[in-house]
Amino acid sequence: MSTGLSGAGPATRDPHRGPAPDGRPEQKRQHRRTSAPVTATGLAVKILLLGLCAGIAIWAAFPLVDAHAWIGLAILVAVTAGLFYLYLTPRHLPAKYLVPGTLFLVAFQILPVLLTVSTAFTNFGDGHRGSQQDAITAIQTASVVQVPGSTEYALSVATTGDPATGPLAFLIRDPASGKVSAGDAGGLRPLDAGDVTVTPGGKVTAAKGYTVLNFGQASARSKEITSLAVPTAGGAIRSAGLSRAYEGKASRAYDVACDCIREAATGKTWVADQRTGSFVAGDGERLAQGWKVSVGLSNFTRVVTDREVSGPFLSALVWNLIFALGSTGGTFVLGMICALALNSPRIRGRNLYRVLLILPYAMPSFAMLLVWRDMFNRDFGLINNMFGIDVDWFGGNLTARIAVILVQLWLGYPYMFLVATGALQAIPRELTEASSVDGATPWQSFKRVTLPLLLVALSPLLISSFAFNFNNFNAIYLTSEGGPFPPDNPTVGATDLLITYTYRLAFGAQGAQYGYAAAVSIFIFALVAVISAVSFRRTRRQEEVYA
Repeated sequence: MSTGLSGAGPATRDPHRGPAPDGRPEQKRQHRRTSAPVTATGLAVKILLLGLCAGIAIWAAFPLVDAHAWIGLAILVAVTAGLFYLYLTPRHLPAKYLVPGTLFLVAFQILPVLLTVSTAFTNFGDGHRGSQQDAITAIQTASVVQVPGSTEYALSVATTGDPATGPLAFLIRDPASGKVSAGDAGGLRPLDAGDVTVTPGGKVTAAKGYTVLNFGQASARSKEITSLAVPTAGGAIRSAGLSRAYEGKASRAYDVACDCIREAATGKTWVADQRTGSFVAGDGERLAQGWKVSVGLSNFTRVVTDREVSGPFLSALVWNLIFALGSTGGTFVLGMICALALNSPRIRGRNLYRVLLILPYAMPSFAMLLVWRDMFNRDFGLINNMFGIDVDWFGGNLTARIAVILVQLWLGYPYMFLVATGALQAIPRELTEASSVDGATPWQSFKRVTLPLLLVALSPLLISSFAFNFNNFNAIYLTSEGGPFPPDNPTVGATDLLITYTYRLAFGAQGAQYGYAAAVSIFIFALVAVISAVSFRRTRRQEEVYA
């Protein structure tokens, strides 16, 4: 039996011998002997983090149960149980480091991408958010009118949150039964008599869990109060001012037999179209309230087939490429020139000059964009006043595009100056000296030696800068807001990038079109991914040449 020397470390074992006498391989026994002991601090941190995970899981479970999302609840339980098993056992050490990053990747990258892709194949947007039953309820509720004999109530407007922003509710007392109820868009809910205070006139002045709005608070939210309708069996309860309400009847009702909406007064019908998620009349009229359905590839083909979309979309795409290439190339050239000028040891005060040149990079970009927008103002802007000109920079297509590129050039060159300075200092001086000895001029030395080595180091950064500028929302929206816009199309402006165009589709005044915006987002992602992949391939070839 071989033993180690005294003080020379643990005993060694003949590798050709079998397992240890206790039946375990020597490697596992050695691992157990050398494993780090559990400290009190480590145990406390582990308990704290696992308790946090358990708390988050319990908090997330209640909404899933309320929504009957059993698949999501099963995934939540499985993930939580897996985390507890992983960190309460000494096994699977690599997974202890990989699992947190994987979970964050899934939660913040993969799931949003999958949600965007799934939304791109639907008509999700304004008027098409819920199910068909939700659309029927909204149509019937919106058509409620007061008729002779309608029940009237003394109305109290309340909220369960902040008086200025919290969700509204109607507090009413039934004049026939005397029961007090709270109503919102989901319907009426009865309140216990001991939890409310009612005046002899039937007006609710207090209710447990609710904050009754005073006249001033209710007046500030009068539009919300007027638009709120509480569904009932025979119609809906709506406000008649701030202190009275009535239970009206719906003039439009859903007919199951024809799967249509029928108007009682005229008999006009709107039949459900499951392809578009809308109720459509025989004359082509569509009701504003629809429902969410799958539309296949129509959001993608719309870019090509719809003449009102294809032309402006192609124009925005061309300008997007010009802006990304011009911004990336311009900032690189300017930053490289500044770096080359300050790379010479003969220049005094180089550090001071470098600090001054990177000042734009140290300032908040959103604030600087707003400052530049005012500097280009036609009436009081610094640019026109300094040069004595009268140019409406954001009034013309060409001048607006020049302005946003100049702004981006000023904001972006310090970054390229920093990385080019670092790359220049990494180039061995012997290479440029050798080219000078061989008779090369400074331009030839820069073109044949310095520039290729700079591109090898900076090509990945140039690709990432192109991808950033391709989706540079702030540079456009905070400077020109995408304008100027043509009179016949307020959706796409002369300086709009695809990302600002997508934002206007999703959140603009023309009505949200989340499905179409998601399709455009996928198109942007695919375009940037293809350009980046081709550029990285060329970069690898260049690295092989100059390696």
